[in-house]
Amino acid sequence: MSRRPVKDELIPTRWIRPEVVIVLLFFSMIYTGKLYANESLLQQNKREVIGKVIDIDGDPLPGTTITIDGTTSGVITDGEGAFKIDVTESDVLVVSFLGMETQKIPVLGESTFTIVLQEAASVLDEVTVVAFSTQKKESVISSISTVRPSELKTPSSNLTTALGGRIAGIVSYQRSGEPGLDNAEFFIRGVTTFGYKKDPLILIDNVELSSTDLARLQVDDIASFSIMKDASATALYGARGANGVILVTTKEGREGKVQFNVRAENSFSMATKKIDIVDPVNYMRLHNEAKLTRGNPTREYSNQQIDATERGVNPFVYPAVNWYDELFKDVTSNQRVNMNISGGGQVARYYVAGSVTKDRGVLKVDPKNNYNNNIDLQRIQIRSNTNLNLTSTTELNVRVSGTFEDYTGPMYSGSQVYGMVMAANPVKFPKYYEPTPEFAHAKHSLFGNSGGEGEYLNPYAEMVRGYRDYSQSVMIAQLEFKQKLDFITEGLGLRAMGSTTRDSYFNIVRNYQPFYYSVGYYDRYQDRYTLTNLNPETGTDFLSTTATNADQRRISTSFYFEGAVDYNKTFAERHAISGLLVSTMRESLHSAATNDLQATLAHRNMGLSGRATYAFDSRYFFEFNFGYNGSERFSKNERFGFFPSIGGGWMASNERFWNEQLKKSISKLKFKATYGLVGNDAIGDQNDRFFYLSRVNLIDAGKQPISFGQDFEYRPSGVSISRYANEHITWETSRKTNLGIEIGLFDVIDIQADYFTEYRKNILMNRSSIPSTMGLQAALRSNVGEASSSGYEISIDGNHYFNKDFWVTGRANFVYTTNKYEVYDEPNYPYPWLSWIGLNMNQSTGLIAERLFIDEADITNSPLQTFGDYMPGDIKYMDVNDDGIIDSQDYVPIGYPTV
Repeated sequence: MSRRPVKDELIPTRWIRPEVVIVLLFFSMIYTGKLYANESLLQQNKREVIGKVIDIDGDPLPGTTITIDGTTSGVITDGEGAFKIDVTESDVLVVSFLGMETQKIPVLGESTFTIVLQEAASVLDEVTVVAFSTQKKESVISSISTVRPSELKTPSSNLTTALGGRIAGIVSYQRSGEPGLDNAEFFIRGVTTFGYKKDPLILIDNVELSSTDLARLQVDDIASFSIMKDASATALYGARGANGVILVTTKEGREGKVQFNVRAENSFSMATKKIDIVDPVNYMRLHNEAKLTRGNPTREYSNQQIDATERGVNPFVYPAVNWYDELFKDVTSNQRVNMNISGGGQVARYYVAGSVTKDRGVLKVDPKNNYNNNIDLQRIQIRSNTNLNLTSTTELNVRVSGTFEDYTGPMYSGSQVYGMVMAANPVKFPKYYEPTPEFAHAKHSLFGNSGGEGEYLNPYAEMVRGYRDYSQSVMIAQLEFKQKLDFITEGLGLRAMGSTTRDSYFNIVRNYQPFYYSVGYYDRYQDRYTLTNLNPETGTDFLSTTATNADQRRISTSFYFEGAVDYNKTFAERHAISGLLVSTMRESLHSAATNDLQATLAHRNMGLSGRATYAFDSRYFFEFNFGYNGSERFSKNERFGFFPSIGGGWMASNERFWNEQLKKSISKLKFKATYGLVGNDAIGDQNDRFFYLSRVNLIDAGKQPISFGQDFEYRPSGVSISRYANEHITWETSRKTNLGIEIGLFDVIDIQADYFTEYRKNILMNRSSIPSTMGLQAALRSNVGEASSSGYEISIDGNHYFNKDFWVTGRANFVYTTNKYEVYDEPNYPYPWLSWIGLNMNQSTGLIAERLFIDEADITNSPLQTFGDYMPGDIKYMDVNDDGIIDSQDYVPIGYPTV
């Protein structure tokens, strides 16, 4: 039953008087008239302005929203990033794009705008790609360096050449610029092992690939590039992370309009340095002098030949060949084109890219041949990354990429051809002869040579006598499934990823045997000569192949699976907790070029890894990581290894005492420290596995210890042992410590400095201390080696934005590292300078040169030298151990104090 209202609760039926309503209507009409008048005036003062929105690399940003501050009026940029909008002089343009910093631009009489957007701090500074996941940058206590993909753009089709000098901790050098052989060798914080695997683990979209695959990767396709250096960063990779990890992720499509980008480049390549060599005339004079000083009075080159060569008499009879200029040109050109298209909607997003590169060598092409003997490498790449939202909590990612290479070049590598140039005689014969009457109808080149059937080296003939082709195809397909499990508990997620790689390669060489000629008779008065064919029976003028150089084929396949459960949540706005558990499995198969059974067996490794982090109030950070990995290379007792790490950090600049005034000068101050254990299962040799098994050849034709028969002519094959079983061989283990500091100054400069140490144990090596009197056929090996390294690195980044048209960025980094042998299995040497312990790894050794021998008396009264020449003018070496003989006992490390 309803309650009857009391007197004070009664609602009046006429609470507004009529006269009040009339007055309100009158004033509203007056106000509305003013509004219409003001709007008409504003429309008269409006004008159209145009502009374009780009990123810091100059690429347009289609789909950018341009609004007038304080209103809902606005436009969206087109496919070229251009826009038009009506404004007044007092308006302010608000420019926003997903993932970019929003800008406010006053109109102030401008009619044309070029607006540059930078990546938002939430994307650029707060998120860092780490092992199997991402973390807020402020909570990262591991030593991880990241670099913008745009900073890796160089005039080269090889990405590895861009690493040196751009990333702190990377030690890089390039031995060759020859297309196809121009990969730079690089190490993370130096080398602390003397095993075969020294370079880092390379992961592209979490799939393990080689440095060659990294070299082929297009910079335009890279979304993030991270270098993981300390134990905390690499512990999740366990037995494969001791040498550091390079983690690259490729771009994905973003929701919005279609974006199409094209980048075309042409570059020129040339030798960085050309070695000066002696001219042909002085070559002959010095050659004669060298023979004379060594007691040989016979002169190789007569005065008449030297004089005729100097005067330029018939160059076919008195040649003066600059082999370098005859074989190499000064410059070559290379081309690169990269195209990509991306976009999508709420359900599907895509990124599709393709690229074509063409690199050439600097070898000259002989017009007499009907083929191109210069180096020509063409590479085509395709990539397709598709993201599908199956439901609001389920995502399916499909990634497919392919690389197809076709190479044509000389039979020998560029470095081999260069070596021939340096070794060839410049005055013995020309590169080829012009046909004389008796050989006027020869269909082949008349290559110069001398002696026998052509026993001297003719670099030009070797370069053009044939060519080599190879083709290589690499296909990678990847399927990734992600599922949010917020219905179970907020912050929980599940993902699974499978990937397969197919790599095929074949190589074939086509060549002919050159016909060599030399001058038979020369008439100096009529300046005529005759030619003699040195090898009429063995020379050919047609291309052919042989089974040896035709059967160069290689096929490899691999499969990788990764399953992960992760959890990330913040409680009470202060306690941030995250956890990750990852299971991985990898199997690869390689075709064997030999009949080695073990080489045909699958390479397998698997592991379980995890991470747990805790952050309190964005000030104190703690992290624990572990990797538990197994490899088929070791026995059951040593097959799995556990590799944990811990770390902590303190963000001092987030403390309450760090006031706003202090933040203006020191915007960030962070201390961090990590310690942990990581491993390396790539020990011994790449093809040497299953150390717990012996290798016995029951039919070794090279071993024939017993003879039978009436004349003892029957000698059956014997038995040989190339490896003794050792069930105790296991991983290399590395203890790593990292102490770091991060400083931000004036919100412009970011400084990161780290001091690091590493001590590596269980390095596999031969037991040199075991005497040969034991009668063993193969060397014994064990995990007895130990080495250490230490160093520091500093990285300074600057980024300041002055206005929409002017900004400055810069980077400087420095790394210093040193290493040494701590334990090295070696005999008990009688002299201390023969020991490797305490020396740097890869230390060079040699003899100490005292001076040159003066005369025969000096030689007679000097220790006996078993190395080099022993004539007046030759080097006299120091007898370090003072035993009267210069031998291997006198080798000392370079830089060793003189004894």
